[in-house]
Amino acid sequence: MFDIDFYRQFSTLTYTGDVFSALESIRNPDPVVYNIETTNACNMKCQMCPRTTMMTRPVETMKPDLFEKIIDQIEPFTEQQWDMWRQFVYARYKIAPFEMNENHFFLYVIPQVIQLHGYGDPLLDKNMATYVKMLSERGLKSYFSCNPANINVEKVGEMMANGLDYIKFSIESVDDNEHKQIRGSASNFTESYKKILELLNIKRDFRHGTVIVITMLDLNRKNQAQGYLELNRMFADKDVYIYLKSEDTLWYRKVYHPTKSIHWSEPCKHPWMSMTIKSNGEAAMCMEDYNNEIVLGNAKTESLKDIWNGEKYVDFRKQHIKNTKGIRCSDYCEMGTIGKFI
Repeated sequence: MFDIDFYRQFSTLTYTGDVFSALESIRNPDPVVYNIETTNACNMKCQMCPRTTMMTRPVETMKPDLFEKIIDQIEPFTEQQWDMWRQFVYARYKIAPFEMNENHFFLYVIPQVIQLHGYGDPLLDKNMATYVKMLSERGLKSYFSCNPANINVEKVGEMMANGLDYIKFSIESVDDNEHKQIRGSASNFTESYKKILELLNIKRDFRHGTVIVITMLDLNRKNQAQGYLELNRMFADKDVYIYLKSEDTLWYRKVYHPTKSIHWSEPCKHPWMSMTIKSNGEAAMCMEDYNNEIVLGNAKTESLKDIWNGEKYVDFRKQHIKNTKGIRCSDYCEMGTIGKFI
C-alpha cells in the first residue's frame, strides 16, 4: 500500500515557497505500509539481484508476534478513497481498470495490497499462510512475488484458501538452461510451469479469488521480445495476469537502460506516502534499500506512528528536498528526489 490521498494531492502541488511545509500539509500523520519483508532468505542466485552479490546484512525471518504487531497498526482505505483514486488514475494517466501492464499493476494493484516480499522468497517463510489469513481477517489485501521453483502446491493452496489476493511468479525464460543462467541453478521453467497449472486448477475448482500474476523482467536482452512472446504463448489460454516488468533502479544495475514505468519519471514520494519494514524489524527508507543503509526506526521497539513522525523521518524528508549528496536516493536512484525536480 501507499498513501493514495497523498499521491493524488501531490499531483496538484506547486513547488514554491516552503516546500517542506507544503508537503507536510498533505502528509497523513498515520503511516501507510508499503511492504513487510517477512524474510530475506532466498535460495536463488539471480544475476540482476543485489542480494546475490552485494547484500551483507544477516539472513533473518520475522517472528509472528512482530508481524501481528505491525499489521495491527495498519488501516485499509475506504471505498470513497478508492473511488477518488480510480478517477484520478484514469484522468491523469489514461490507464483503465481493465488493463494489464506494469503501470496498471502499480497504480491499481500495489496501492491495495500489503507487499510481503523484499530481498527474500516468501515461499520459504513457513508462516506465510498464517500471515495471509491474519491480513484477510483485518480487511487488508495480501500480495507477494516469488520464485516458482519454490512452489509447494499444498502450501500455496492453503494460502489461496486463506484469502491470498495476488501471487506473482517471476519467469525469465521458457527454456530451462536459459532460466538457470539468469536465476541460478535452483530455478527452472518446466517444473515450475506444471506447478502453476496445478495452482490454476485449484483456483478454478475451489473458486479462490487469488490473482495469479506472471511477470518477466525486461533485462534488455537480445532475445527479450521473443522470450516474452514465448511466455505469453505458454499462458495464452490461462487465467493469469501477465506483463513485462522494467527493472526498478540504478542502485544495482551494471548496465543502464531506461525504465518504462510511468511513476519512475516522477519525483519520489515514498518518504511521505509509504513505510517499509524489513525482516529484522527495521524501518528502512524503501524496499530498494537491500542493506538497510538508511534506517528510520525499529518496529520491535517503536510504534509505526512514532517512527513515521519521528526526527529521523523528518530529517530524511528534508534530505530529499535538499537533494543531499552522499545518500543512495540522491546519488543512484533514477526516480529522483523532489530536490532534483525543483
